[in-house]
Amino acid sequence: MWVLVFFDLPTETRTERKAATRFRKDLLDDGFAMFQFSIYMRFCASRENASVHIRRAKNALPKKGKVGIMQITDKQFGMIELFHGQKEVEPEQPSQQLELF
Repeated sequence: MWVLVFFDLPTETRTERKAATRFRKDLLDDGFAMFQFSIYMRFCASRENASVHIRRAKNALPKKGKVGIMQITDKQFGMIELFHGQKEVEPEQPSQQLELF
């Protein structure tokens, strides 16, 4: 399961820039990786794990701007076609998660 968070946040004032930066840092601290500048993604082993990270992203929402959160399966993520210029690149493979008891 992949969780994607995409956003369009205002950055016209110092306060807005600070809120946008804080939101991006919160996503990075929670294990999200930048896919594009305003799209962050995270692999989750299960729907329950995904809901935890979605809740954390919701708790970090800034007061202004637009934020979308989407869940897709690993198979759907694997069907993404990525291009840099006209050259096709392979999508990132999910990292192996270890469970500690």
